This record gives sequence, C-alpha cells and structure tokens, in this order.
Amino acid sequence: QVQLVESGGGLVQPGGSLRVSCAASGNIFSNYHMGWYRQAPGKQRELAAYITRDGSTAYADPVKGRFTISRDNAKNTVSLQMNSLKPEDTAVYYCNLYPPVFDSWGRGTQVTVSS
Repeated sequence: QVQLVESGGGLVQPGGSLRVSCAASGNIFSNYHMGWYRQAPGKQRELAAYITRDGSTAYADPVKGRFTISRDNAKNTVSLQMNSLKPEDTAVYYCNLYPPVFDSWGRGTQVTVSS
C-alpha cells in the first residue's frame, strides 16, 4: 500500500504557526483523496482536514479558518499550514488516505502548542 511519512511538527507558542508535511511513496499519489488527522492524549483520533484528488477541501470546525490543507501532486506531498495555534491543537498529526480505508497509521508528527 501507499507509504506515508509525516514531518514538520514541533513546539510552538500559542498564536504561532507551523506547517506539517506528508510525503507519499510511489507515483500514484494523485489518485487518492488525502486527509490530515490528529490525536490528542486520551482522545480519539479525529479528522482535521481533507483534500480531494482534484483539490477540493474541507475542514473540521475547530480548525476552520486557521488551517489550510494543500497538495502538490507532482511532488507527492500534502501539507497542513496551521496558523493561530491554540493549546487545544496539541496532538500527534497524521496523514492518511481519506477515507482511511485501511486503518493503517504511521508515526505521525507531534505538534505541541504551549507557552
């Protein structure tokens, strides 16, 4: 199946910005809808945003207006620009197919929003 590797997480202060990226292996990336998911400690994994193979986007209410998902099919990447970050955005961020048909998850990348 497709191999996905997340990167770009880190520690950021409230109100700051961060960009996480996902690199996909293979040359069929453009055939898939892609999503960014996140999971905070003690909570269920949730969808933050997704982008279709044609570039249509949708966002979960908590991140709407602050996050932007994008993709570059030529580079086999999908990114999530996160602005105006809040402590409640702290989570491990994962990329995966949308829907996550195979329920297979990588390591993700940790985003911590704290002063």
